[in-house]
Amino acid sequence: MTDARVCVGVVTGPHGVRGLVKVKSFMQVPEDLTELAEVTDGSGTRTFRLDVRGTNKGVYLVHVDGIDDRDKALALKGLELYVPRDILPEPEDDEFYHADLIGLRVEFEDGTAIGTVRAVHDFGAGDVIELDGEKPWRAVMLPFDRETVPTVDMAAGRLVVRPPEGLTADGQDDETRDEEDDGKDET
Repeated sequence: MTDARVCVGVVTGPHGVRGLVKVKSFMQVPEDLTELAEVTDGSGTRTFRLDVRGTNKGVYLVHVDGIDDRDKALALKGLELYVPRDILPEPEDDEFYHADLIGLRVEFEDGTAIGTVRAVHDFGAGDVIELDGEKPWRAVMLPFDRETVPTVDMAAGRLVVRPPEGLTADGQDDETRDEEDDGKDET
């Protein structure tokens, strides 16, 4: 585990003129955000008391203590909200908190190390892990599914990956490389 806190949501902007903010929940069950009375910022130095007032287009409308106008609400835009890891339930088998995956060593099935997990993203079609590796594996993103990541060994601090067919060590697929090669003038 890389941090004793887990990001559970983010303020996406103000709502109205009386200081409400819109919060996108990152929790597996988004409604669980409504059960949290207190969260902190990314540094853990500022604490915020939340009072969920409703929902609108997939985000929660939240009153934050001390925020009573649109300008103050706007100043919170982009603020990530954290809770202590130990107040969350333990994940079930084959489930992981994104925060627990960040920093894990990433290697091929033969044991060749290629980097570490920099971030875990969900763009809507499933989780994707972003690698922070040495060249040529710098900033590669891979699907976080059983086929591509057959082994997650939390005790050993590693993920074993099987990159999709065609992905090469420079992080490009064969088709992209062929298109780039076609544009080069060979003289």
